[in-house]
Order: sequence, then C-alpha cells, then structure tokens
Amino acid sequence: MRKPRYPRAMLHTILNDMFQLPLPILEKLLRPVIIYLVLVILLRIFGKRELAQLNPFDLVVLLSLSNTVQNAIIGDDNSVSGGIIGAIGLLGINWVMANVLYRSRRLNRVLEGRATVLVRNGKVDEKAMKRESLTREELIDVIHRQGFTTLSQVKLCELEPSGTFYVEAVEPTSTERQHAAVMAQLEALTREVAALRGQSAEG
Repeated sequence: MRKPRYPRAMLHTILNDMFQLPLPILEKLLRPVIIYLVLVILLRIFGKRELAQLNPFDLVVLLSLSNTVQNAIIGDDNSVSGGIIGAIGLLGINWVMANVLYRSRRLNRVLEGRATVLVRNGKVDEKAMKRESLTREELIDVIHRQGFTTLSQVKLCELEPSGTFYVEAVEPTSTERQHAAVMAQLEALTREVAALRGQSAEG
C-alpha cells in the first residue's frame, strides 16, 4: 500500500504554522536577554538562600519562577523558530556574561557577591544568619549533611555566592591525635587477642 501523500497546500500550512514568527526577530532576542538580566539582579537582591534550596518553599519558588517568566520570554509565539531564537538568546547572553565575569573580577564580585561566613570556630554569626534569612535548624541540617554532629566540630562554614555550603572541620589537637592513635592500637590488640583465644579454643 502506498502511503497517502499530503497535498502541497497542507504541507505549506503545516510548515508555515511551525516556523512563521508572529513577533520580530529582534524582539525574540531581546526578551530572553532582559528576563535573564532581571533574574540575575533579583537573585542577587533576595540572597543566596534561593539558590541553596534549603526548604520546600524555596524549591517551589524556583520551580514556579520558570513558569512565571515563560510567557515574557517567548511572548505570544509557539512556533519552532521562536523557540530556537529564544534558546539562542538565552545561551548567547549566558555566554557573554560568563566571559565578562571571567575577565572582570570586580564585576564578578558585584554581581555574584562574596561568601558569607556563618560559623567560625564553632560559633554562629547571628547577624550573618539573619542577613541570609537562615534559621539555626537549617544550619544544623547543613552540617549534619556534611557529616558533623555538633557545631563545635566546625571550624568554618560559609554560604558561597552559588548557594553551596563550604564546611571545614576543626583540626584535632596533638593530644587528641595521640589519644586516637592509642585507641586504634588498643582495638587492634583486642582483635588479635580475640583471634588467638579462638585458635586456642579450637585446638
């Protein structure tokens, strides 16, 4: 059986609907650029915790944000060409920004900000916590995920501009290291004695 052939008029209509742009190309390029820059500024204003996604509410905000700005980026346009041009605009502005920030450290600090010290030598900086809108419970959850049980084990905890946490452990003193080495030797001797007893019992 031969496959049905679509009339040329129908093919022309399909292609026209898929690729015809209802908006000018320049507008299609400017829309994602403007939204991109606005989002960068808003995330800089509202703090780094939005990137850290510390609780379900922050995650809901980030997920909803993409749907909120979708129409502003693409406009009244569902064509394939419009989607391609919008993607090119987003990738293009991201590439430009990455290169600009790479070449200018000063601008990088202005746009991305600096790391915020939350804990130093086991002591929490309450002003920094308030500035970043972080609760003590959220901070404890962060250090638990890093393998620490108490704040006294933390030498330094920073919230990076990217929203990630850097946690550094307190270095043990020489006495603590010696104690740990002695305990490890005792455990090894205990295992050896238990093994020798087991062999004698079998004999």
